[in-house]
Amino acid sequence: MCTTCGCNGAQAAAVTDLGEREQGQARPGEMDEQQQDAEHAHPHVHAHSHAHDHAHPHDHEHAQGHEHSHGHEPALEPAHAHAHEHGTSVTLEQDILAKNQLLAERNRGWLAGRSILALNLVSSPGAGKTRLLERTIRDLGDTLPLTVIEGDQATLNDAERIRATGARVVQINTGTGCHLDAGMVSRGLTQLDPPLRSVVMIENVGNLVCPALFDLGEQEKVLILSVTEGEDKPVKYPHMFRASTLLLLSKIDLLPHLNFDLARCVEYARRVNPAIEILQVSAQTGEGMDAWYAWLRSHSADLARMRSAQTG
Repeated sequence: MCTTCGCNGAQAAAVTDLGEREQGQARPGEMDEQQQDAEHAHPHVHAHSHAHDHAHPHDHEHAQGHEHSHGHEPALEPAHAHAHEHGTSVTLEQDILAKNQLLAERNRGWLAGRSILALNLVSSPGAGKTRLLERTIRDLGDTLPLTVIEGDQATLNDAERIRATGARVVQINTGTGCHLDAGMVSRGLTQLDPPLRSVVMIENVGNLVCPALFDLGEQEKVLILSVTEGEDKPVKYPHMFRASTLLLLSKIDLLPHLNFDLARCVEYARRVNPAIEILQVSAQTGEGMDAWYAWLRSHSADLARMRSAQTG
């Protein structure tokens, strides 16, 4: 179990390459060298004398001295509850996030070395991330190469929608996990193999809480907030709004039919994060999408110039 957010990592996260239809599970014996190095680069709460058979890249550590089988674990075992009583959960959370951060930095370096702009798209379920991606890919065409890593708990539905646009896509199913982490994205990038000087869109699991904590190695977090959700979301979920660079207020074509206070939502967002950029878009009508495309092109060009300056 991920002690940071409580999601159960007993089920392996599966990576499916829709181009190859190859599916794999992240088990210690199958990790690439980069991920294996990261697994051993941080101090553990205690040493195990037996091999792990966990699938989740940020598997939980076990309470000291607790012996059990790894075959079928309940969502919360008594030993874990005992560990929480003694404050061990704080140490475990730090350990999980430290391991994730190391992998995230490696992802970031790999992407930067190839002048690839990676964006972590975060939102509540149903905010319109996939619809926004479909329109973006179709409108930009060959002017800006786009590939996609789709994150969801189950099904290939969203990845199939992206593949129908002609874009290269890899699906990561997290099982019971409520967010992507850097290890999953590392495996996704290996399968995706995005071209140089391109853009990778990482559609995270729909959740406004846990994805704020887990750096994936992206250059920016882009938060999509639908006007159907209510204007108070920035103050209800401040960590996500603070972690994001750009806020896309989506489905604005529905504003005439909703009791949504646009000005108050913007004020709340700037109260939480004064530096956040805000764009109003509709993937249905195309309103505001040109500003989003300009933002994408600008950030992609900035990354390429930075890389050129470093290597020149």
